[in-house]
Formats: sequence, C-alpha cells, structure tokens
Amino acid sequence: MNYTISHPEMMAHAMQLWNLHEIPGPVNNPQIMKMFKSIGQDWVQGEETAWCSAFINYLAKENGYNYSGKLTARSWLNIGHTTNIPNPGDIAVLWRVNPTSWKGHVGLFIRDDGMNVWLLGGNQSNKVCIAAYPRERVLSYRVLSKK
Repeated sequence: MNYTISHPEMMAHAMQLWNLHEIPGPVNNPQIMKMFKSIGQDWVQGEETAWCSAFINYLAKENGYNYSGKLTARSWLNIGHTTNIPNPGDIAVLWRVNPTSWKGHVGLFIRDDGMNVWLLGGNQSNKVCIAAYPRERVLSYRVLSKK
C-alpha cells in the first residue's frame, strides 16, 4: 500500500474546506463564489454552475500548482502528467454520461477499493466531501507540477 501523499498542501487546504456546501435558495455561498472569481471565472452568477473543477483549480492556484482555469472537469486532462499508480492527492479525472461526452468530474484521489475510487472534491452532493465513484469511470490520474 502506498502512503506517499501528492500535493499535500492541496490536500490540507481541501480538508480545511470540508463540508463547504451550497446554500439552498437564491443566496450563494460566498466561499464558493470566491473560488470562481479567484480562477478568472467572475462571470459565474451562482453555485448552480458546476464547481468541481473550480474547487480543484482554486486549490491548485492557491497552493502554487499549475491549473487549467476552466470549469470543465476534462480540462484537467491537459494539466500535469499522467500516472498509472496514483497517490493520495493526485488529480482524478472521470467521465460523466458516457466516456466520449464533454462532461466529467474531477477530484483529489484518496483510494481505490477495487470497485470504486474515492475522491475528495467539491460539488460532490453539493459540498466538499469524500465520495466513491465507479473505478471504470476514471479517464486519467494526473500529477501536478509547481508553477
């Protein structure tokens, strides 16, 4: 079992934001809106815009790593380099709807239990938490570089 943690600053920062969640109704969580603005997506008007990629971009930017600056999860397929054996903290990019769709999800890899990959991410049940996803949905694991 591998206990090396990739991107430890991002992991620690993500844990500080544990349970950050959307606010039901017309009010938006100011911390989520701050993430959009921080990565140059200040046109976003509310947290109903998917924010998994905004969360990972925010963590990467704030901790000195390269980042995509885009709101699409699959934009992370072009950041860092691929690894076939991810460490906790590496970026996991997943497909959503189907493998060729533009839709996806992105989070910090925690573990693989053989059936699922467990990710620490934003916009998972509308909050920052750890959630399981079928491992066959993984498109790539990415290791980031410092800027």
